[in-house]
Amino acid sequence: MSAHGIRLIAADPTVLAGLLIAAAWYGVGVRRVWTTAGAGRGVTRAQVWCYVAGLATLAAALASPLDAVADDLFSAHMVQHLLLISVAAPLLVLGHPLVPMLWALPRAWRNSLGRRWGTRSALRTGAAALAVPGVAWALHGITLAVWHVPAAYDYALAHEPVHAVEHLSFLATACLFWWVALPGRGGRRLSYGGAILYVTAMAAIMGIYGAVLTFARSPWYTAYGARTADWGLTPLADQQLAGLIMWIPTGVIYLGAALWCFAAWMTAEERRAVLNN
Repeated sequence: MSAHGIRLIAADPTVLAGLLIAAAWYGVGVRRVWTTAGAGRGVTRAQVWCYVAGLATLAAALASPLDAVADDLFSAHMVQHLLLISVAAPLLVLGHPLVPMLWALPRAWRNSLGRRWGTRSALRTGAAALAVPGVAWALHGITLAVWHVPAAYDYALAHEPVHAVEHLSFLATACLFWWVALPGRGGRRLSYGGAILYVTAMAAIMGIYGAVLTFARSPWYTAYGARTADWGLTPLADQQLAGLIMWIPTGVIYLGAALWCFAAWMTAEERRAVLNN
């Protein structure tokens, strides 16, 4: 088998280990919550399935042949990014992992964390600052912009540890972005109208960047120059395909999220009208 073929089937053991740990940690926590509160309580079955789907999406992005192809094609790399920020991140957030992951810890650790959270106001202040919609939106947007600067992008491709940091920053800031946008326990962090504007604003920024890539007259990234020919593409055609992926499928996902918020808004208004009558 060729070296290229081996790369296509070999997954990074660090990624696999991380996925297995995340799955086991969540699973232990769900089991303890359900043992105490009853199956489906505390963490719903729908939330569990969302989390499982999120981990499966991460595996598809980072531990499948797609990861090897992404070394050669900008367009495949863009699919990776789309899966991380627009599919895996919202699914993980909808899985509400905080509660089961806390319950997976030993009781003494949980109690210690609770005391620390209660006595250290700086921790709560920092968490509250990250949850400010403008802060979360800006962190995610700036992260996407910085890593797509050609010099930073090419450097990350050439240095695997930096590449891993790039993907982690995409996922972390995307989770924060969607955590603010999507409904949470104890109420919404944004009004429905605010969530629609919040999501569509990010979709607009990504659409503009995707359009710029699509209509560019020369390739921006040098790392793929000698690799795209093996796949029957020129560097410019590969970049244009990546731009279309960032522009259209991503836009559809964000539009779908905005429509979901609108539908939930209408449902809430109908319920309120029924209660008032």
